[in-house]
Amino acid sequence: MAKHRLEKPGTGRKAATTAVVAGSIAIGGSLALAAGPADAAPVKIPGIGNFDVPDNLLPKAPKFDPQGPIGSPQQVRAKKAVHFAESKIGSPYVYGASGPSAFDCSGLTSWAFRQAGKTIPRDSYGQMGGGKSISSISAARPGDILVFNGGGHVGLYAGNGMFVHASTEGVPVKRDKVKNWSVTSIRRY
Repeated sequence: MAKHRLEKPGTGRKAATTAVVAGSIAIGGSLALAAGPADAAPVKIPGIGNFDVPDNLLPKAPKFDPQGPIGSPQQVRAKKAVHFAESKIGSPYVYGASGPSAFDCSGLTSWAFRQAGKTIPRDSYGQMGGGKSISSISAARPGDILVFNGGGHVGLYAGNGMFVHASTEGVPVKRDKVKNWSVTSIRRY
């Protein structure tokens, strides 16, 4: 029979906390976490027991974003639509065309969303009347439809003050600065 040794009270808890801190550091944590459990929360691990874990090691809840999480299906689809629209930069403008080799403004936006898996209205006035209204360009996200000229023109917001659009006869699909245009409405699909 082996000898048993008696540990000091609290030694197991200290060892468990040290193991958690060491594991955190090994997977990218900070050495500052090893300062100890100044603000500790009790954690129970099945088969191991209870011990205190410093609050800075516990997972944090994500911040609430009223416009939805970064990876929501809507945002992923919108970013794909931007990607598809940008893939057509240089394609010719043809009134009434909706791709895949030539576009008018709403033909480009509806084609890009269709490629991303979402059907939106085909014409600019229909696009202006659908989706969710966004209050300002500062609240716009990539993939939002920017409406110009009272509904007569649309483009797809690409982020950083830029949008993709098929502007007019003789000008191919291109990126343009939003500030050079007067925005009538912003719609999110």
